Amino acid sequence: MRPIQASIHLSALEHNLAVAKSKAIDSKIMAVVKANGYGHGLLNAAKGLKATDGFAVLGLDEALSLRHAGYSQTILLLEGVFSADELSTVSEQKVSIVVHCDAQIEMLERASIPHPISVHLKINTGMNRLGFKPQNFEEVSARLERCPNVADLTVMTHFATADEALGILKPLALFKEITQECPYPSSLANSATLLRFPEAHADWVRPGIMLYGSSPIAGQSAASFNLKPVMSFDTQIISVQTLDVGESLGYGHRYTADKKTRIGVVACGYADGYPRHAPNGTPIAVSGVLTQTLGRVSMDMLYVDITDIPSAGIGASVEMWGAQVSVDDVAEASGTISYELLCAVALRVQIKVVD
Repeated sequence: MRPIQASIHLSALEHNLAVAKSKAIDSKIMAVVKANGYGHGLLNAAKGLKATDGFAVLGLDEALSLRHAGYSQTILLLEGVFSADELSTVSEQKVSIVVHCDAQIEMLERASIPHPISVHLKINTGMNRLGFKPQNFEEVSARLERCPNVADLTVMTHFATADEALGILKPLALFKEITQECPYPSSLANSATLLRFPEAHADWVRPGIMLYGSSPIAGQSAASFNLKPVMSFDTQIISVQTLDVGESLGYGHRYTADKKTRIGVVACGYADGYPRHAPNGTPIAVSGVLTQTLGRVSMDMLYVDITDIPSAGIGASVEMWGAQVSVDDVAEASGTISYELLCAVALRVQIKVVD
């Protein structure tokens, strides 16, 4: 069996949830576990986050997996239902739904279901992805109030620049303006908003990436927010090569040695979820020592510089990211974000759950 594995640390999930709670003292926590728990495994994530007030998922299948596993908290479908056929199951399983377009309101108005459904009405405050225009808020909220299939309403939005210098001042002011006479609870804050803008915590907060130990804000480390990495992505060296001056490495000869260089061939590649576009110099750790990748990442292998780690040989441990190598640093070097790397860990990688 190949030595590569991703270890999921439940204690780190519990710790990061406690950090979220400490930031949003008067708000309920809606832990976002979509995309298979950001690549950590849906039920693995739920186990570590079991003290949350609710879970947010993408599809009904994820919601049902949580219900069947015994989770009784609020479960919210972040994009709502995709067809009217789903409403009966949503009703039976007491799943909450986002409503972001007229077609979804029409589905609710026409449905014959056993119980009314809790609805989160989404307002578009500038993301221009999902949600009703602010000028339509009164009309659509009135329609939902009149609908007998709606049990209760929460109003929500999603900020496009909460993690950037522009911040949330304008969309938050717009949201407050249109909902100032509104009696409903509200849900506004993703991870970046939760950490940066306490004035937008509202009744529910929706932390996602921070729960998995990654920073939602470029230039600020996860450790600076007291977050712990949940996933460690580890493998071993399976071969050692020595390059003389002028010799090149791997596909495309993207690295040429300017001195005698000792290379570790690592059992991990882009088919395992490591980014193919990671350049020379991407941080990585071998036998607990920080070093760098060299050459182009292959489907099943990548290369590390072990020139200054003489004890490292075949079987030496390699951490692609985890406690020593931040996934944020790997993502930054690769021109992407940690979300993509965590979600891209392949099914063929063995998952180990650690308490």
